[in-house]
Amino acid sequence: MKYLLLPVLLLLLTLMNSCQKDRILTSKDALLYLSEDTLHFDTVFTTTGSTTQYFKIFNPNSQKLILSNIRLMGGNGSVFKVNIDGVPGSNFDEVEIAAGDSIYGFVTTVINPNSQDLPFVVRDSLQIAFNGNKRLLQLEAYGKNAYFLRNKTITKDTTWSKKLPIVILGQLTVNEAVTLTIEKGTRIYTNALAPIQIHGTLRALGEKQDSNRIVFTGDRLDEPYKNYPGSWPGIYFNKTSNNNILSYCIIKNAYQGVICLQEASNALPKLTLQECVFDNIYDVAIGAGKSSITARNCLISNSGYGAYLTAGGNYSFLHCTFAGIGNNYVAHKNATFTATNADADGNTDALSCILDNCIVYGEGGTVDNELVVSKKGSNPFLVAVNNTLYKNKNANNLIGFTNSINNQLPQFATIDVTKRIFDFRLKATSPCINTGNSTYAITTDLDGNLRPVGIPDIGCYEMP
Repeated sequence: MKYLLLPVLLLLLTLMNSCQKDRILTSKDALLYLSEDTLHFDTVFTTTGSTTQYFKIFNPNSQKLILSNIRLMGGNGSVFKVNIDGVPGSNFDEVEIAAGDSIYGFVTTVINPNSQDLPFVVRDSLQIAFNGNKRLLQLEAYGKNAYFLRNKTITKDTTWSKKLPIVILGQLTVNEAVTLTIEKGTRIYTNALAPIQIHGTLRALGEKQDSNRIVFTGDRLDEPYKNYPGSWPGIYFNKTSNNNILSYCIIKNAYQGVICLQEASNALPKLTLQECVFDNIYDVAIGAGKSSITARNCLISNSGYGAYLTAGGNYSFLHCTFAGIGNNYVAHKNATFTATNADADGNTDALSCILDNCIVYGEGGTVDNELVVSKKGSNPFLVAVNNTLYKNKNANNLIGFTNSINNQLPQFATIDVTKRIFDFRLKATSPCINTGNSTYAITTDLDGNLRPVGIPDIGCYEMP
């Protein structure tokens, strides 16, 4: 008989425990935990909406807890939209949470335009009531007005100013023989499905002060998306495009940076880059096929390919820094600089490519040769690398080197992949200090600092 008592007792204890969990806890001393006390939404463009954030409500008690009410204090008119445990609304009654269990809440926001030009803050809260207690979860978002362009074609000469950001939703096209001018300080935020197609001319004319630089980036400003490469397609200068100038521009987080297709219709470079930054580009930062680009004082960093030039063309890079650092966003597995006179089908053309006072360097990946040059056929072919620091394990007899430095560390100021700190200025002990070619009349660097009358530093930054 005594052997039968143990199973019976265990069964009774199980039933009692089950009944205990099913019993509703009504005490005011009941515990309730929130995974967050505030949900914060980074800058949200008016009318476009935000990403979804979530929180959890925990019942750590050994009995069932009923939340008598969960209420969005702003009601149906709030800029925030709430979903509790799969049910949308602004007011929820009698929400059950089993003993030792939790439920999810989801929040999004859409901010309506107002008359302010600067970012503004909108707030609301969720009130959670249970057993005579009330808890608040704060909701906060920064909203920003903008000009929104959806599948826009520019058919006449147009100027954009910095008064409001430009948000591009759907492809932007600049027609042939039309000029788009972008004034200093303008911010352009581009959707993932919105390439910028230039058939005419783009003149983006920033200035050296941070507030006057022109920024092209993706339209997701919330964590973690604001740091993702490939967030928007890039800028494409097509066959009929010419006379393009980008000055003091920052192009970041794109799939491709700038791509030039075919030669210009006049004797000028198809694209001139002056004091520009290309960063965190998933594929090619500067790409071209049988085209022409002139660049000075540019920083091209942390991209799938820094420069990729094919099918010949005419290219000049002066005081540019090409730096590929392997990190959590962009793996360094391709050469930082590649030039060839052949296209993918093996067709060839003449190539002239000159690098003067540049840095071509990479680390943290699997690349032995950061400067790759290849030739096919008998077309005219010139690749000259002068007063340039580069990293190559193997020699390349297709390149004419003059006063250049191979396989030495450039000694950048700070590289911290974990903290995402990349400062490509030079340390005082860098071999790039005072080893440039003084022939060129480049009086300033990427920061706007003066270069010396004598021998300059190599790269886009001059050591003060």
